[in-house]
Amino acid sequence: MAFQRNMDPRKCPMPSQDPAVRAHNFDEVALGYTYDMAVSEARRCLGCKNKPCVTGCPVQIDIPAFIERVANEDMEGAYRVLSASSALPAVCGRVCPQENQCEGKCVRGIKGESVGIGRLERFVADWHREHSTEAPRKPASNGHKVAIIGAGPSGLTAAGDLARLGYQATVFEALHLAGGVLVYGIPEFRLPKAIVQQEIDGLKAIGVDIQTNMVIGKVLTVDELMSDFGFEAVYIGTGAGLPRFMGIPGESLTGVYSANEYLTRVNLMKAYRPGSHTPLLHSRKVAVVGGGNVAMDAARCALRMGAETVYIVYRRSMNELPARAEEVEHAEEEGIIFKTLTNPVEVLGNEQGMVRGIRCVEMELGEPDDSGRRRPVVKEGSEFDLDVDTMIMAIGTSPNPLIRSTTPGLETDRRGCIVTNGDDGLTSRAGVYAGGDAVTGAATVILAMGAGKQAARAIDEYLRSKD
Repeated sequence: MAFQRNMDPRKCPMPSQDPAVRAHNFDEVALGYTYDMAVSEARRCLGCKNKPCVTGCPVQIDIPAFIERVANEDMEGAYRVLSASSALPAVCGRVCPQENQCEGKCVRGIKGESVGIGRLERFVADWHREHSTEAPRKPASNGHKVAIIGAGPSGLTAAGDLARLGYQATVFEALHLAGGVLVYGIPEFRLPKAIVQQEIDGLKAIGVDIQTNMVIGKVLTVDELMSDFGFEAVYIGTGAGLPRFMGIPGESLTGVYSANEYLTRVNLMKAYRPGSHTPLLHSRKVAVVGGGNVAMDAARCALRMGAETVYIVYRRSMNELPARAEEVEHAEEEGIIFKTLTNPVEVLGNEQGMVRGIRCVEMELGEPDDSGRRRPVVKEGSEFDLDVDTMIMAIGTSPNPLIRSTTPGLETDRRGCIVTNGDDGLTSRAGVYAGGDAVTGAATVILAMGAGKQAARAIDEYLRSKD
């Protein structure tokens, strides 16, 4: 170990666009570490032998090993460590909630700030993409075929891990582009789509076959994949793309969107480009209902689409916001107004059937509910109207019923989520596995990836046992 530890209690700040500038463009907000910043930050890592940070990583990256290589300026070696566990390191380095996972376990965080693990992961992945000239090698085939339904983070991870083991992994994607929530949900300013495509191209290079415009349950069923097309196992990673609404009066008015629809129009269909043919209201005042990352994404997109005023309407307080602290901070810097302890009860319309406002009530926090958070209750006599012309619902999603309704014997729970044994993703159907949001409901990219890795291992064991 030739380097000297950096004992600075604070992590190296992330360079970013000025808020006044970025609020009007879709360029990436965080600009990434320079080479010297990355090396300096890596040298803050203590290289703990018991590796507490690894216990917080759903895909079990050997974090001290990759960081030590950055500290020793072996960037390609660092990438090899990362890519051994993660199929999408450039994505994870940008969108994973590291503060609640690996960085939340970092020893340096006890008396200061944790090591910037996510920032280093992003740097290494970007460095490899910009500097490496070595082409990926396609493993020798083992003669087995596995179908993966859904080209989101979970499906792509499972496909990549299986391809590396020699399986013919075919991904069936309903949309015209692979990537799932990475392309339709997360905005360009948080995750550039060119980076997603490069990660996908890397998977194709090792043999992953991606078939787009394939709506499984309509074009083909799970049973047909296994009986007619020779797939010996199936992994269902279809996510949770069915939006939820509040069930309040006025939700059918023009100007009410689900966050899924709004973000898909902006991100996948490129409504933000001048001359785009994708229809989207040019809103003046927007209310986004919800407090998670999706709500932050929708609000920040609305601002960039030209809205003069954008509200986050959330029924609990700032302390209970489930969104990442970084996303909340960026939203505040850009001028998003947080109307917390506020809940809509009606969408108000004009004579043309368009939104003219929302009627809200003020809330106060009572006793904790089943989630452990204090339950919001209505403050009597607190009703007021908020002047907006667009309302975006970002209050959660659930799995689409198409797969469960066309796959006999596939057990689901009351929320419509596929039931698995919890250990390896095996469903009630032999040879059929599932993971990610289709099983858990809406969660994070990295948890979906972890489920894909787990299922890939289980499928490998299952098919090898048949041999």
